[in-house]
Amino acid sequence: MSAGAGTADSGINTSLVIRLTFVATLGGLLFGYDTAVISGAVSSIDTYFIEPLGLSETARSSLSGFTVSSALLGCIVGGALAGWISTALGRRGGLLIAGAMFLFGSIGSAVPEIGFGTVGKLGPGALWPFIGYRILGGVGVGIASMLSPLYIAEIAPSAIRGRLVSFNQLAIVGGILLADFINWVIGSQGDELWLKSMGWRLMLASEAIPSAVFLLLLLFVPDTPRWLVLRGRSTEALTQLKRIMGDTDARSIVSDIERTLAERAGRLFSFGVPVVLIGVLISVFQQFVGINAVLYYAPMMFQNMGASAHSALFETVIVAVANTVFTLVAIFTVDSWGRKPLLITGAAMMAVAMLALGSLFNAHTVGLGALIAVVCYIAGFALSWGPVAWVMLAEMFPNSIKGKAMGLAVAAQWGANWLVSASFKVLDGNSTLNALFNHGFAYWLYGVMSVLAALFVLRYVPETKGRSLEAIEELWVHPGQGSRARVVS
Repeated sequence: MSAGAGTADSGINTSLVIRLTFVATLGGLLFGYDTAVISGAVSSIDTYFIEPLGLSETARSSLSGFTVSSALLGCIVGGALAGWISTALGRRGGLLIAGAMFLFGSIGSAVPEIGFGTVGKLGPGALWPFIGYRILGGVGVGIASMLSPLYIAEIAPSAIRGRLVSFNQLAIVGGILLADFINWVIGSQGDELWLKSMGWRLMLASEAIPSAVFLLLLLFVPDTPRWLVLRGRSTEALTQLKRIMGDTDARSIVSDIERTLAERAGRLFSFGVPVVLIGVLISVFQQFVGINAVLYYAPMMFQNMGASAHSALFETVIVAVANTVFTLVAIFTVDSWGRKPLLITGAAMMAVAMLALGSLFNAHTVGLGALIAVVCYIAGFALSWGPVAWVMLAEMFPNSIKGKAMGLAVAAQWGANWLVSASFKVLDGNSTLNALFNHGFAYWLYGVMSVLAALFVLRYVPETKGRSLEAIEELWVHPGQGSRARVVS
């Protein structure tokens, strides 16, 4: 439903909207779960698939990094296809496809030998099936990363849309926390030998449970009014809107949806290159600060600090808790503090934390100070670039190019995610760099990127807080006229 649609709070069926939002946010939860669950299995994957190949140091690190980050290749594909899928099959239909990919990807990656050999005996022979299943799950992540917030936005009344869409980011970090906790619980069931033989399979298979729940619940929710109108099914859209909004506004909202859809005919660069480029760079910087290298490889990072395998999994849970808590802070402050202040403050926190962490590694003095640096880094990201980057992408693009521009930005984000994740093992496993910096080089690099991210926002990103969508569009039509843009309360 478009921003211009009026709502009357007394007519909103809040319980129905919340139920539909809950189902959609499970897609975000699975997004976060799939992102984080691999972290507990990294060393086991190396032991089972990579080390028996007897590769050189660089080749071993490169193959390991590619294997762990292979799901991100699927994410790029899924993000690129999500727009077409949501138009052809519906928002609900696309989420059903994503849920099925989550389910089959989790089971297949846990037992990739099925159809190829005896489970537990195939070793490197099951590497490429494993990668294939991880890519399959990644396609589901890429689809859900666009369609879960889109579904929520299109079924939520405008009066409460912002709050409801924000919960998708909370679901993502909640999925990360849940995966880290499950990894820790599974890792507690045996020693390191058990973890490398059976534990990692249980970690990856655990995603099948929330995936099955997601698929089951999707069978009982409708598609969005916007998609129904897009397919010429305005009568069904009106019926659904009456359930959500009551009779008062339903007809005017259907007309508003039809008008909005008719306006979405702009070429990608019809508002100039800067608006698209700035959106893409927001997405790229969100990844270049190193967040997913930290999340994916958190247990390995803590083991580099001297922690045992079990302690490393527990410390990863601490990181996930910090991620969740500070995402809540962002949800309750983004409309009062503003987007730019949060992005700049978060980037500054990440820069200080990563530069400090790199220095601690370099000085061979890792310990409690390093854990504090990692938690501060996660707090800075969760407070700012995690949720606020998505808010900016949803707000800054003019309506007529929003779909195309967001698709490009999301694809760029997953591409940057893959680049960072795949390169981390190469940087962190390079003996020459480690002889010079003792695992500190990658963290210094992320610190520098955080500084550049802060400077980029300060110089090029407009503040969108409190402005109507039409006023934000005017920022791109008449650059420099931001002070004259209409502000809404």
